[in-house]
Amino acid sequence: MQTSSDRHEYPAHWEADVVLRDGGTARIRPITADDAERLVSFYEQVSDESKYYRFFAPYPRLSAKDVHRFTHHDFVDRVGLAATVGDDFIGTVRYDRIGAGGRPATGAEADEAEVAFLVQDAHQGRGVASALLEHIAAVARERGIRRFAAEVLPANTKMIKVFTDAGYTQKRSFEDGVVRLEFGLEPTDRSLAVQYAREQRAEARSVQRLLAPGAVAVIGTGRTPGGVGRSILGNIRDGGFTGRLYAVNGALPEGQKELDGVPAFRSVRDIDGPVDVAVVAVPAERVPEVVAECGAHDVQGLVVVSAGYAESGPEGRERQRALVRQARSYGMRIIGPNSFGVINTSPEVRLNASLAPDMPRAGRIGLFAQSGAIGVALLSRLHRRGGGVTGVTGLSTFVSSGNRADVSGNDVLQYWYEDADTDVALMYLESIGNPRKFTRLARRTAAAKPLVVVQGARHGAGPRGHAVRATQLPHATVSALLRQAGVIRVDTITDLVDAGLLLARQPLPAGPRVAILGNSESLGLLTYDACLAEGLRPHPPQDLTTAASAADFHAALSRALADDSSDAVVVTAIPSVGEGSVGDAALAEALRSAAAERPTKPVLVVHVELGGLAEALSAATSTAPQPGAASGPDPAPRTGERAEPRATADEGATADDKGAPAPSPEDARPEDARPDDAPPEGPHPLPAYPAAERAVRALAQAVAYGQWRRDAADPGKVPEYEDIDERGAATLIDGLLARGQGLSLTTDATCELLAAYGVHVHRALPAPTPDAAAEAARALGHPVALKATAPHLRHRADLGGVRLDLADEEQLRRAYAELTELFGSPEELRPVVQRMAPRGVDTVVRAVIDPAAGAVLSFGLAGAASQLLGDMAHRLIPVTDRDATSLVRSIRTAPLLFGWRGSAPVDTPALEELMLRVSRLVHDHPEVVAVTLEPVVVAPHGVSVLGASVRLAPPPARDDLGPRTLPAY
Repeated sequence: MQTSSDRHEYPAHWEADVVLRDGGTARIRPITADDAERLVSFYEQVSDESKYYRFFAPYPRLSAKDVHRFTHHDFVDRVGLAATVGDDFIGTVRYDRIGAGGRPATGAEADEAEVAFLVQDAHQGRGVASALLEHIAAVARERGIRRFAAEVLPANTKMIKVFTDAGYTQKRSFEDGVVRLEFGLEPTDRSLAVQYAREQRAEARSVQRLLAPGAVAVIGTGRTPGGVGRSILGNIRDGGFTGRLYAVNGALPEGQKELDGVPAFRSVRDIDGPVDVAVVAVPAERVPEVVAECGAHDVQGLVVVSAGYAESGPEGRERQRALVRQARSYGMRIIGPNSFGVINTSPEVRLNASLAPDMPRAGRIGLFAQSGAIGVALLSRLHRRGGGVTGVTGLSTFVSSGNRADVSGNDVLQYWYEDADTDVALMYLESIGNPRKFTRLARRTAAAKPLVVVQGARHGAGPRGHAVRATQLPHATVSALLRQAGVIRVDTITDLVDAGLLLARQPLPAGPRVAILGNSESLGLLTYDACLAEGLRPHPPQDLTTAASAADFHAALSRALADDSSDAVVVTAIPSVGEGSVGDAALAEALRSAAAERPTKPVLVVHVELGGLAEALSAATSTAPQPGAASGPDPAPRTGERAEPRATADEGATADDKGAPAPSPEDARPEDARPDDAPPEGPHPLPAYPAAERAVRALAQAVAYGQWRRDAADPGKVPEYEDIDERGAATLIDGLLARGQGLSLTTDATCELLAAYGVHVHRALPAPTPDAAAEAARALGHPVALKATAPHLRHRADLGGVRLDLADEEQLRRAYAELTELFGSPEELRPVVQRMAPRGVDTVVRAVIDPAAGAVLSFGLAGAASQLLGDMAHRLIPVTDRDATSLVRSIRTAPLLFGWRGSAPVDTPALEELMLRVSRLVHDHPEVVAVTLEPVVVAPHGVSVLGASVRLAPPPARDDLGPRTLPAY
């Protein structure tokens, strides 16, 4: 490492793993004196042209002086970083601090540095230089450098593009045949957008390499039938995998070339040809040896189904960390360990590298599960529902992340965002490793396609195998923030499937108006009540009577779909008996044909004990390949295998689509997704449900999501207020923080800081004696309020610690005596006197910075509504004007603000402005880690802030503003 003469210790926190443009990984770390041989070896592999571009002259080899200079740094004024794969350098970057005239400089007064890159030719085009630039810029900012300067030959267009595409504000000049670029290093909206776009492409590509490999090796295939590895090998083979498949078992007898009809080898290194993905199913103690062999063979990624890692305790957790570090050193990503496997139903891939014995047919639903057991349950439930294994409501991809040591739900979201084969994303999550990033990705994904999430472990610690940062926010708050990001939050895996099957191919409803029709008055009324309970606006049910024929259903549904006063239709059906009763197949065809005539509104079917109807609805012709069809292999059930189970009345079904062509690769861009109200191509699958409540709950989720999509098209803006003194607030905060690491501000300091952002707190003067109370009242002017501020009485008007509308000194002294007689001495009560504010509704506004989720603004009514009932609404900061408007209306007690039962409506625009100002304060100054305004009295005209507290602390790290990194191991 560095010598004792270096000014700073080795900055280990600069080390990071990154995903490159092609989906591979590299490690970025500081260059030290120990890297001399690596640097020389790296330089020898760089072409003469690249050397010329770096040094502006032929430079065939590095001198000893060069090597010393490029490997000895003080980590302040001279810094070098290397991108490595394994033990080898693939790219380097360095900066040297410069002063006036471009000469070497030291000290914080010189805030500019010269930067230069060199990337090995074999790795150019992988995004190595872009990743290095992000990290060296973050290092420079940490060391007080604000600008970079770079000199580049005009012919070096690749490097010029690296700088110009980074998104920083820059200045370009041309002197003496050299292009000089200068740019500031503070993140800009454009630089963050560029960084997020690169992150999305890289992480999506890394998942694509795992889900669409050209060659797969299953390592750990036992010599006898049975066992995990042998089962997965058979599932890949029987699923019709279109690539090359290999079996690997180190204990195979010499000369054995096949296993179950698959080419077999004793080691992955013996395979003649590339291997893209290795499925690892060996005991945990043998995995490091397997990973080393895969790395030596340039395997791109691993699916580790082996158990015995973090889920087994501290020793397993350390084994898991070592696994991730080892895999990343070879540029590989990992799904697992303890994974159930992955599935890709695309006809071009047909990969079932999982423990699921049957290959789901191709569909439009992407499924991610952190739990193998829940993944099995979801696959089974989708299968039984009739849409999970047949037709367009089947699966596109399935990922079981297991312990989520590397590839996480965030990575899979990046992949689904641009995947043309996925219309709906379903996720079962037990932990969210990076809530801030997940929320950002979820918002972007939900703007293109529905994202439905169910969370396990909501009221306790997550699984032992998941190493995640803790959040201080309650589950209800996290759920509210996910809904703000467009996530469809459900509580059970049943709801997950119900919502997913509806959203997969039904159009989004344009509003909450629901038409109900069917042959049972009672079932129609149950559906009507369920709609009201879910906040929908149902029309009175239309009873077709039990004598209704298929033609009657067809005509009634056609009329309902043509009626502009409804946005969705729920059809209810019960069994009918007797001569001339409608048959299941006839009824299903009648409903499908009517829906196909007007495919602009969603249609749901509620059936009671109609297994035949459920089967008929799910038996519609499908785009999925059928046995014997020319579209691709679809093996018939093996001898002794059970036939596909029929949908039962308690599971429901979906009718499948027909004839929708598979999108071409160029259609994969999210902007090409169909509009919110556009129907899917071809006839709809009609989702059927065994209970009205389940159908209506799924419909209500679709209605809320449709409204979010419409609102997201115009998210609003963060207002600018001319009276905000941002610089003055910053000066005040710096001065206060200089006294300590974190502190709760005094009343005077709180009022001064809030006033800088236009938030004015009513003065409250201490009243330790009756005479002091009278003096305070004279200073403020009557009428006044007398309040006890002791912790057990604060904000508890119900306990009698507040006296209001004291019109004169006599009333004030009488109230003072009453309070001290009831509650104790003034020292215990801590009474204050405050001028009366206009009467209104008492509310509370809070802002807090959570280390995992970020800054959150919360609002509710003061008192029991928020404290006892938890009736609070939440939004991520910065809050837009539309966010503030919806925040006020999101609480259940919001009618009290808008004239409930004849009361006067209060000034909600003034309340919204107050919340926007608090949001700006916290967003502009991350040192403000907590703000509470309570109570905020909202009157018919204006608001009055009667109490406030502020807490400061050094700003927490913002990993979303720094360079791209993978979670540290």
